[in-house]
Amino acid sequence: MSNSSTDDSGPLLGPADIRELAGALGVRPTKQRGQNFVIDANTVRRIVRTAEVRPDDVVVEIGPGLGSLTLGLLEAADRVIAVEIDDVLAAALPSTVAARLPGRADRFALVHSDAMHVTELPGPEPTALVANLPYNVAVPVLLHMLATFPSIDRTLVMVQSEVADRLAARPGNKVYGVPSVKANWYAEVKRAGAIGRNVFWPAPNVDSGLVSLVRRDKPVETSATRAEVFAVVDAAFAQRRKTLRAALAGWAGSAAASEAALVAAGISPQARGEALTVEEFARIAEMREAGK
Repeated sequence: MSNSSTDDSGPLLGPADIRELAGALGVRPTKQRGQNFVIDANTVRRIVRTAEVRPDDVVVEIGPGLGSLTLGLLEAADRVIAVEIDDVLAAALPSTVAARLPGRADRFALVHSDAMHVTELPGPEPTALVANLPYNVAVPVLLHMLATFPSIDRTLVMVQSEVADRLAARPGNKVYGVPSVKANWYAEVKRAGAIGRNVFWPAPNVDSGLVSLVRRDKPVETSATRAEVFAVVDAAFAQRRKTLRAALAGWAGSAAASEAALVAAGISPQARGEALTVEEFARIAEMREAGK
């Protein structure tokens, strides 16, 4: 496989490499899977740098595609585990790694699966998650991985810009919602930069953003389970224009029971979901359990 003569990407993939690989495989990125391949080696290096990938890290990557980011991660980490659902891409990736980074090929593992169904990974436990997440499944995949692999300490994901805003939003922000609260259950979340459209093939018609998630040292202190807390969050935002007294009536069994749980948690029944922190949602969940 030839290195492109027009870019200095080293072992990383440049635009010509990506098109050559895709052509050889008969691959056209599909909208259905939200595929947009990164074709810029400098962007890959920037993602790896922003993710603060260390030489002892075991990095899991979701949706590696043709391997642009995979190669950058493999240069920096101890090992990389890539999870790919696409049959053609999954079959091709190991040989791309072997051709471009032969000395690191034994540090690479491929899991050919839907990331939403992955419950275990080969080798040592992952310490970091770095991925250009397919736009249409970004939030569920991210939450599934954080829930399933508590050893993942640091995460950096590239997502659609508005999804990045939602994940990193704080209470009171108009885009604060279910993804914001649930991500915050696991981690300290913040925007970590913007990515232009021209570094992808095909160029998407939306901007992208990087989101950093650093797992909380201490989990949210609550006697309620994660499922109980998340049930409150889902109910609160299912009808986000309603007051919590009304929005949580179905969840609590009645508007009166909802009001009682809210008052016991020290939260105004007239408040709305977008004003509450994850800790406050946890308190509401506890009060419902206590009131049963």
